[in-house]
Amino acid sequence: MTVWILFIAAVALLLTFDLGVLNRRAHAISLKEATVWSTFWIGLGLGFSVLIYFIYQNQWIANPNGLTAWNATLKYITGYLVEMSLSMDNIFVIAVIFSSFAIPEKYQHRVLFWGIVGAILFRITAIYLGVALLNKFIWITYVFGGFLVITALRLLRSHKKVYEPKDSIVFRWVNMIIPVSHTIDSQKFFVRKDKVLMATPLLLALVVIEFTDILFALDSIPAVLGITSDTFLVFSSNILAVMGLRSIYFFLSHMVSRFKYLKYSLSAILFFVGVKLILSHHIELPEWVSLAFIALSLTLGVLFSLRSKEEEDAQGS
Repeated sequence: MTVWILFIAAVALLLTFDLGVLNRRAHAISLKEATVWSTFWIGLGLGFSVLIYFIYQNQWIANPNGLTAWNATLKYITGYLVEMSLSMDNIFVIAVIFSSFAIPEKYQHRVLFWGIVGAILFRITAIYLGVALLNKFIWITYVFGGFLVITALRLLRSHKKVYEPKDSIVFRWVNMIIPVSHTIDSQKFFVRKDKVLMATPLLLALVVIEFTDILFALDSIPAVLGITSDTFLVFSSNILAVMGLRSIYFFLSHMVSRFKYLKYSLSAILFFVGVKLILSHHIELPEWVSLAFIALSLTLGVLFSLRSKEEEDAQGS
């Protein structure tokens, strides 16, 4: 219990420091700043694996699955990479949401900050329920596995669509509850005009981002549960990956056009984890196999995307 309290307290402290100190003043995130903080968050997420090793080696936390320290570390890293890789698709959708609602760059961090807080609260509930289902009903692994395989095939076959948040049911729902202002004067989510409380486009963007994160979590959480059903490993890997999503968004927003083949990597990862989950009661793959497959899939997706970009640039010159 002490480990849980310390972890949650550390997450709350980092979020408070982020909004209250580092980003108290609204400003556009530069590529340099995004690179520094992306490196920090990824380093923190991967570096936490060292603590995972000592936590499980010294039995500082409940270990219902009887994991060794090394196995727990590998499962954490694998789960972290799965969540990070699947979050890439979410990043591209966030970029379109901000564009659709015409959110200025200097206000985007505030929206993403509260979006991350909401995502953490939702995932705590989803992870708890998911682990409980896996532990109580063995057959649920086939349901989760089949869901991931179907999602992977759907992602692979999907064509590029224009996402219009203003046409979404979430937008209409908010507009029915409270009047919506079409101007952005500050980083506030609510403003008063002629004594009438109105929602700003920042609130609409936040609501849509929260809604889309729930949809993405329906993929990512079962995927991590396919790696391990250990609650702390699933929770810590998921939360640390999500916390780094903001900085990585600002980093990739400068380079979004370079990674058009990344969806094939994501599809391959989802398909692999889904099949692994379905066969988990019959075949047990070493964690290094999952780790190697994820790393290879992401590397190939990035390399093919960069190569395609170079060819397009060469043809255009």
